[in-house]
Amino acid sequence: MPRSLSATGLDVLPHSFFCRPAEVVGPELVGCRLVKRQANGNLLWGVIVETEAYSQDEPACHGYRRRTPQNETLFGEPGRFYVYVSYGIHHCVNVVTDRAEWANGVLLRAVALPGEPERVAAGPGLLARRFDLNRRDDSCLTTGEHEVWLAPRPATLACPTLVTTTRIGITKAQDRPWRWYLRSSRSVSRRASGDRMPPRTQAWFPQERTAA
Repeated sequence: MPRSLSATGLDVLPHSFFCRPAEVVGPELVGCRLVKRQANGNLLWGVIVETEAYSQDEPACHGYRRRTPQNETLFGEPGRFYVYVSYGIHHCVNVVTDRAEWANGVLLRAVALPGEPERVAAGPGLLARRFDLNRRDDSCLTTGEHEVWLAPRPATLACPTLVTTTRIGITKAQDRPWRWYLRSSRSVSRRASGDRMPPRTQAWFPQERTAA
């Protein structure tokens, strides 16, 4: 069961949530919340609207070829953030899943934030920039012991309608349908072919009350 951080009123996803394969955790993370306690004590949070799964047995995964100091966290215990630098330009935030000694994780591709431009975090690099996440946050727990954590879905997204499609931004294993996004969100980084952006009047947006 999720435990509560009494100081925030937000529950925390339990460690057991992450002890499953990435392709199972990935779609279940859509609708969950990424939360950061800022220096002034205020909470910055958003709803995860797009994720992507990776596993050691396929060539698109960082741990496919070998274990290195840079990807060590991906081989560790589940329930930790794995943050890497993509093309030497921007950071990407992942969550380690499944089991130790097996590279397995979920990339957080997009987040929708209440009261902010709908595409402020519509992509891995934009997400990391908005939450100011970088290599300092690599290997930190996702379960509330750190200033950044993951909280369950709000009641308004208890049963979200997801789109399942292939991964993007990679050159290998492109055919795996391991990307998921919230169909009603306008904050998705890239929609599947034929899936049109919902008009604002029909789209879902997080509200401040969603945090409760």
